Amino acid sequence: MSSEFVVEIVDDDDDDSGVNPIRVVKVIWYEISGGIGPWGALRPIIAFLLALIPFLFIGQHFNRQHRKAAGWFAVQFPLLLTVLLWPVLYLWSIGDAWWVSSNIVARSETIIS
Repeated sequence: MSSEFVVEIVDDDDDDSGVNPIRVVKVIWYEISGGIGPWGALRPIIAFLLALIPFLFIGQHFNRQHRKAAGWFAVQFPLLLTVLLWPVLYLWSIGDAWWVSSNIVARSETIIS
């Protein structure tokens, strides 16, 4: 039972449909960003940084949750009188901005894919 295998090497110098620098950069960026692109990778970080600005709840506005931001803005004034509860609202708003922004990115990627 002897079998013969033939290996043939074909030189494809004329085929330009393979690799080009733009495709290489796209694949590298796709792998670095986890497939969510540059905006998807940066959006939660930007929402977090905006939420760090006290009293304004800009992180929620950035996530297009204007009603939530307006409600928290109104609630913070009575809470400022109780010095203990305002920091809880402030820290909660930072976490909420990060979490909601991450969910926005995750939903937009699952809808497209």
